[in-house]
Amino acid sequence: QVQLVESGGGSVQPGGSLRLSCKALTSSFAFYVMEWYRQAPGKMREVVATVNPGSGTNYADSVKGRFTISRDNSKSTVYLQMNSLKPDDTAVYYCSAYDLRARDRYNVWGQGTQVTVSS
Repeated sequence: QVQLVESGGGSVQPGGSLRLSCKALTSSFAFYVMEWYRQAPGKMREVVATVNPGSGTNYADSVKGRFTISRDNSKSTVYLQMNSLKPDDTAVYYCSAYDLRARDRYNVWGQGTQVTVSS
């Protein structure tokens, strides 16, 4: 089963930028759909961005034009570049992955990384 290791969270002022990274410990990274979710205190976990094996992407409306998801198959890593950050972006961010080859979808989760946007 794939393992996901996240890095790159932290604290930033409104308008600032952060880049999250998620390394997948698997030799089959190219077959995985990679996703970033976030969960703010008192709120449900929500999907932020998705990149499929062909590098097609989807974004939540709240982050379109500000966040960019990308993947580097040679490094088995997915990134989330976050620009123009707002206080509402404050949350724990989770990397998630599922194997497109599997008959049933099963999401694997990273440990989460805190992003705090505050002045």
